[in-house]
Amino acid sequence: MRFPGIIPAVVTPFRADDTIDLAALQSNVEALVAAGVHGLVATGTMGESASLDRDERRTVISAVTEVVAGRIPVLCGIATPTAKQAIGYAQDAREAGVDGLMVLPPLNYAGDPNEIELYYRSIGERAGLPIMAYNNPAASGVELGTGVIARLAGEVQSVVAVKECSGDARNIASIIGATGDDFEVLVGGDDFALEGFCAGATGWVSGVANVVPADCVRLYEACLVGALTDARSLYQRMLPLARLDMTPKLVQYFKRAMDQAGFVGGLCRAPRLPLTDAEEDRLAHAMQMLQAQPVS
Repeated sequence: MRFPGIIPAVVTPFRADDTIDLAALQSNVEALVAAGVHGLVATGTMGESASLDRDERRTVISAVTEVVAGRIPVLCGIATPTAKQAIGYAQDAREAGVDGLMVLPPLNYAGDPNEIELYYRSIGERAGLPIMAYNNPAASGVELGTGVIARLAGEVQSVVAVKECSGDARNIASIIGATGDDFEVLVGGDDFALEGFCAGATGWVSGVANVVPADCVRLYEACLVGALTDARSLYQRMLPLARLDMTPKLVQYFKRAMDQAGFVGGLCRAPRLPLTDAEEDRLAHAMQMLQAQPVS
């Protein structure tokens, strides 16, 4: 497996002057590696990639790979309207030393299967890196159904995995059944991680893992050995926070949770605003649940 286990989607902390807090970013990354996570994604949705210009993307990716120093795989998230822009981002990422790419279908255009295949093929051929396709129709406007993913797995050598974030946990088993044993299927939504692992997902690209990375690793390890009683107990504690992942304010929620858990979430970049009082209350409940019945 290229991308097994727990893979936090790293946040990009901003300072009050709207610049990237590189010291905080690298401190977070070091803490995640020390907690035992198995990989990282930089410049994904959680990393506010749409808010970053090309130079800032290079800066973030380079900062992450510098700290990781080859200890675990690092992926670069790519979400763009055009192959030309995606290829540029991918080449930047390769130069920064990443191990793979996590790529949404082209934005703002519902391409047909031929166009989607060509998009992924062109990125893979020009970048020379393995690709994790990213099925998130809410973000891209394109549903990578089981048939399309199976086609990519079979026809595009560089597409070796998919992050499944449609919100329908049944898709994980469907994709596994339609692809070969060497194709990896990863959970992409935090509130169906247990279901995904039990269905055969090899990993979890996670927001919750930014907040409680060691607990997420324990959940993964419990699922691997079939210790479902322990896994269910851990998962129930995580679920109130995990459910905040599938909301428009996921970045704000997880950054605030990180601040409260001893990491540095930092500020968000406009147009994102701070959480309202009601949203802070919802987060407070989720954080209380995380602390309940601690795992020994």
